[in-house]
Amino acid sequence: MLHYLIVFLISMVPLIELRGAIPYAVGFDLNLTLSYIIAIIGNMLPMPIIYLFARKVLLWGKDKKYIGKFFSFCLEKGEKGGKKLQAKAGKGLYVALMLFVGIPLPGTGAWTGTLAASLLDMDFKKSMLAVFCGVILAGVIMGLASIGLFGAIGAIFAPK
Repeated sequence: MLHYLIVFLISMVPLIELRGAIPYAVGFDLNLTLSYIIAIIGNMLPMPIIYLFARKVLLWGKDKKYIGKFFSFCLEKGEKGGKKLQAKAGKGLYVALMLFVGIPLPGTGAWTGTLAASLLDMDFKKSMLAVFCGVILAGVIMGLASIGLFGAIGAIFAPK
């Protein structure tokens, strides 16, 4: 039971998120389906709060003495990621947001995607749906990677 709570908490941590929670669950031989559901819930739980309040908090704190540099960094990262996403996506912005969240690369994920959606004033419901679908995709990818499927496929097709 404690390990499932840890899966939940890991999935809520920025930058680690579900991408760290699923390998943790596999490493402790937890039920993958249950861990997947718990990680998705944990990863999505902070997203509406981030969307609705992060920009306001970051703008408020960017000029503060001790937290200003970090808050400015977060604003710049979110704006940069959001603008890049918007420029490449055009009309497919929400699909691009889903893929940005769903493809587990450094600097991507639900926290960054939601912050970018907030900074770009994207529609709340559509953004949350895109982020949710992205989290599901990331969970599938991380689950498959964690059980060694990609390594097995690589071994099959590796030149001899």
